Amino acid sequence: MRRPGQAAGTEGDRERFAQGDRVAKWLARAGVASRRDAERMIAEGRVAVNGRRLSDPAVLIEAGDTVTVDRVPVDPPGRARLWRYHKPKGLLVTARDPEGRPTVFEKLPPTMPRVVSVGRLDMASEGLLLLTTDGGLARRLEHPENAWVRRYRVRVHGRPDPAALAALARGITVDGVRYGPIEAGLDAVKNEASWLTVSLREGKNREIRRVFEHLGLPVLRLIRVAYGPFQLGLLPRGGVEEVPPKVIREQLGAASPKRSVASARAS
Repeated sequence: MRRPGQAAGTEGDRERFAQGDRVAKWLARAGVASRRDAERMIAEGRVAVNGRRLSDPAVLIEAGDTVTVDRVPVDPPGRARLWRYHKPKGLLVTARDPEGRPTVFEKLPPTMPRVVSVGRLDMASEGLLLLTTDGGLARRLEHPENAWVRRYRVRVHGRPDPAALAALARGITVDGVRYGPIEAGLDAVKNEASWLTVSLREGKNREIRRVFEHLGLPVLRLIRVAYGPFQLGLLPRGGVEEVPPKVIREQLGAASPKRSVASARAS
């Protein structure tokens, strides 16, 4: 363990110093938490290296260091792994909830390693959630440069106005928040409820719920069916399935920000 800027005694030491990860980044790569949350854990005194409790997130982790969180050893980061998970309604996507509400991570199989989520789904939403052991991969998958389409099946109360749905493709401002283009297609109407297919790229907090509430169409059910090239498919509710490494390499290489929402829906 060494602090940035601390002198290294030998050439080998200097090489390890250059290659070391800051502890918050190391914890994110190990799937403990996001880098920001890891920094918060360090500030709370929950992280120790070689038995020494840390208060500084700038400490570098070197090969052979022992890192613990809440006195529990953390395995060093390995290869990045990714899973598709069918999140049920009623679970929070958070590591711990002060109110004691159930979380996604409590419901995962006990054989699963420690993982972080790629983005979030709110408690009332369901469908595809990506989970990974590597915080760096999570940030890459979330990054706006990917311009990946998030696709949803949405049930709303009411009958949408086709012109209002079409206007969403130009973006919309709700309560001072500007949302980017949204493509919404009407699939079916039954009684006073309608099913829509909704595609967007930004995925701001509660974006779909806020936009459709603004249109007078409260959301009754929201299911994410795709996140970029990854599909929910026939994965059962509560089911989890690892994405093969080859597929991760192929799909990350194939991601292109120039594809339109419409072309992604067609594929």
